[in-house]
Amino acid sequence: MLAWQTRRRALDLSWHGAIMGILNVTPDSFSDGGSFIDPDRACMHALAMADEGADIIDVGGESTRPGAEPVPEAYELARVLPVIERIRGASDVLISIDTCKARVAEAALAAGADIINDVTALTGDPAMPRVARDSGAGVVLMHMRGTPRTMQIDPRYGDVVAEVRIFLRQQFDAAVASGIDPARMAMDPGIGFGKMPEHNHLLLGHCDAFSIDGRPVLIGASRKSFLAGPAGSENPADRFWPGVALTSLCRERGARIFRVHEPRPHREALRMTEAILYGV
Repeated sequence: MLAWQTRRRALDLSWHGAIMGILNVTPDSFSDGGSFIDPDRACMHALAMADEGADIIDVGGESTRPGAEPVPEAYELARVLPVIERIRGASDVLISIDTCKARVAEAALAAGADIINDVTALTGDPAMPRVARDSGAGVVLMHMRGTPRTMQIDPRYGDVVAEVRIFLRQQFDAAVASGIDPARMAMDPGIGFGKMPEHNHLLLGHCDAFSIDGRPVLIGASRKSFLAGPAGSENPADRFWPGVALTSLCRERGARIFRVHEPRPHREALRMTEAILYGV
């Protein structure tokens, strides 16, 4: 059995992968900035994504698009907490807090979140490993070269697959050493975070390489700019179909969790792929 333990319950990923719906409550995210600043509207969108098959709602109050500036902690808290409270009051769906700040994560968990999705793999705030350990939350460890502000400035690798795997192994071992249960971790190679299109292609083609000690792999490629090549368009909305295709491909190659903007079509692609692979 492949299970991902979160704060309130475990997700069984043995045969069926999970969908993580993206909810950006920011004014400047790359594809939907400003759309869900209002907490009531954000909650309605979260509930709609849950109805469309999202197993997890990933709430973020700080943009991590290339070139993004850091957001003060107080601003981030003011953005995410009312939304998390509303979602938790209306639904039992799992909630992830997308943050690298320990106080934001701690407050979000107190408000009802279940998972910490940290783009710095617990390295951005020295208090984050303690918060993750003491809360019992699920944890996503992600690879990023540099910071959102600098990550796309000429990123270079000798062997991107090997280097990302080494980083994730190191962060996994550090998390275990800090007292975090391995069953609560998922691994994210960080598609688009300090990578050129050719790096993303290699990582996506080797999803199984990032399953450190058998932990589930999360892929977040939805609407990202490297999909513009196959789509032939710079409009984020036109990157939809290449993203759905990647969900199917990456599930075949071992990924289990998919962070997306449109849950229903990605879930349908996931279930069709699993029916072909496993007859389930």
